[in-house]
Amino acid sequence: MPRIDPVPLNALPPSLAETVARGRASRMLSSSLPVQVWAHCPQVAQAWLVVLEEMHLNGVLNGRLKELVRLKIASITSCRACQVARKDDRVSELDIACLSADHERFSGPERAALRYAELFAGDYLSIDDAVYIDLARWFSTPQIVELNLFCALMLAGGRMTYVQQAY
Repeated sequence: MPRIDPVPLNALPPSLAETVARGRASRMLSSSLPVQVWAHCPQVAQAWLVVLEEMHLNGVLNGRLKELVRLKIASITSCRACQVARKDDRVSELDIACLSADHERFSGPERAALRYAELFAGDYLSIDDAVYIDLARWFSTPQIVELNLFCALMLAGGRMTYVQQAY
């Protein structure tokens, strides 16, 4: 049970309801419940979803890499909704079982992104120039920027969902 009463779906402002419907259809959202809690501030909820939707549909990082990063952060934030959701079919249960930045099953870019996500969510003070040099081996500047933004959204969204118990 969420700590904050969710706004009923039929009471969402039309633009927010449309964004939620698109998000569910595209698998960007696995549940509407967190958004229903955020809907007490509908303009902010809408803005959050617009940014998330832009990265989900038009980002410069591929879906598999973002899904690995999302699941890595979900394991750190303990967000149950995030942990059980699947956004990209190219990530298998075997991938999830060994979601480590050092595992050989992942490509160089995937290992670098997983390492960055782990530090971003769990030990951000350790992110130094060497981490960015490693990222630059695998990613363009726009991709690194998107990785930063994506990690921030996943960390914040997972923490909000967890503390609000909106899963």
